[in-house]
Amino acid sequence: MLKPALTFAHRRVWRRLPHKARRAVLFRLASWWAPRPAPDAKAAGPIIIVGMLRHASGLGAAARACHDALKASGLPVYGIDLTEKLMHELNHTDFTYDDGRQIVGEGTAFLHISGSLLPLAMGHLGRAFVDRKRFVAHWFWELPQVPKDWSPAIPFIHEICVNTTFVRDAIRPITHGRPLHVVSYPLALKTVPRAERGPEEPFTVLVVFNIASSVARKNPCAAIVAFRRAFGDDPSVRLIVKYMNAFVWPDGVRLMEEAAGGAANIELTGGVLDEAGMDALYGRADVVMSLHRAEGLGLPVAEGMLRGLPVIATDWSGSADFLTRETGVPVNYELVPVNDPQGKYTGSGVRWAEADVGAAAAALQALRADPAWRQRLGAAAAAHATEFFLPQRYAQQVIDLMPGLMELRSMSYGREHSC
Repeated sequence: MLKPALTFAHRRVWRRLPHKARRAVLFRLASWWAPRPAPDAKAAGPIIIVGMLRHASGLGAAARACHDALKASGLPVYGIDLTEKLMHELNHTDFTYDDGRQIVGEGTAFLHISGSLLPLAMGHLGRAFVDRKRFVAHWFWELPQVPKDWSPAIPFIHEICVNTTFVRDAIRPITHGRPLHVVSYPLALKTVPRAERGPEEPFTVLVVFNIASSVARKNPCAAIVAFRRAFGDDPSVRLIVKYMNAFVWPDGVRLMEEAAGGAANIELTGGVLDEAGMDALYGRADVVMSLHRAEGLGLPVAEGMLRGLPVIATDWSGSADFLTRETGVPVNYELVPVNDPQGKYTGSGVRWAEADVGAAAAALQALRADPAWRQRLGAAAAAHATEFFLPQRYAQQVIDLMPGLMELRSMSYGREHSC
């Protein structure tokens, strides 16, 4: 019944409503008509990872990482890609998986879908797929409270996994007794050895972010200001700000250009890079910086650490679980009211962090002046991150939480539906 309802909404109401109202209507219809799983469904095989598997975003990366970690552990794992169904761009098409859309009966589905979109995703999965399966939401959120439109997702899931204590604390008030687990994020980079950089190479600071994830939240302009305060126009230093999805909010590029002020030692570059391209980008860096106002996890922080780079980052929210004074340079902050011109993050009384730009600038100067400290800090970061994000650790945590999955290691399933 979901399709006729959505068709009606589109034909009669959709084009007359502002964007926010459209979302509310769509999500409400989905929460009414999407199929709900049986409350007593047990954890069983096979495992199906559901999400935006072919979308270049944090959610897409998480779904792919969890798929690969569980598969590498010897478990039979399938995937269902909902990138286009959930109205996102298909821009990570080289990911391969065994298609799980036709799997009926028992199984355990991990939903890498935000709470607001989850009922819509269940509608696209359909009643035949949902029947007899156990559903685990694998959620991220970046503020201390989740949006109100996440609550309708709770009846569609049996339990919840998150990757940081920050996200756990944000989600706990809406769980209504569902089990809530903190599991590690599986991240293993197939990095190539960093090329030796000659003395003529500038000291390089790297900032990486997605404009679609909110420019205000990622806060690249603060990083630009900190860099300018630390080094001015010094040609022997360089800041690279790598962004993507500029079309989502073109004003974000304008704001960065204004902050940079045309400085010759600041490079603003857009576009989507593949794994080799990201390796090359990080290979140019001496330091990674993230003066984010909030992170559910902090993937650029994690990836910088795994690559053995010292990281300067706001000492608040998700990344504080793994970036400490022993493994990086946490930056002090004050909590301020959320103000997001993109409208992605709203809510009365909600606060996020404003990093101390002066402290970040001082950290940049200190790291540049002390190559030995950079090397020690980078080595400590890599050692800690390698263990913290170990894919085998995540897979074992999932098996420990759901004993019904243990038997899957010795079972095999057909692979006739490959993508």
